[in-house]
Amino acid sequence: MITETMVQSSSWVEAGIQIQKVRGLNLFKFTYKLQSRLELLSDRKRVIILLGKKAAELAGISELDHILRF
Repeated sequence: MITETMVQSSSWVEAGIQIQKVRGLNLFKFTYKLQSRLELLSDRKRVIILLGKKAAELAGISELDHILRF
């Protein structure tokens, strides 16, 4: 069994999430910097296998992305 480590998604909540009011609703949105980081790491993962901190960072941001989509 392979254990995957992950950077806690909560570490990006303060600096990586924006709340935007649209038609009276508060919507959560990634900052440009965090969205760019997610796309960069996702693209890199497709090209090479990520090791160590980069894989952990991608797992954490991906979990936060998944949580906010639902």
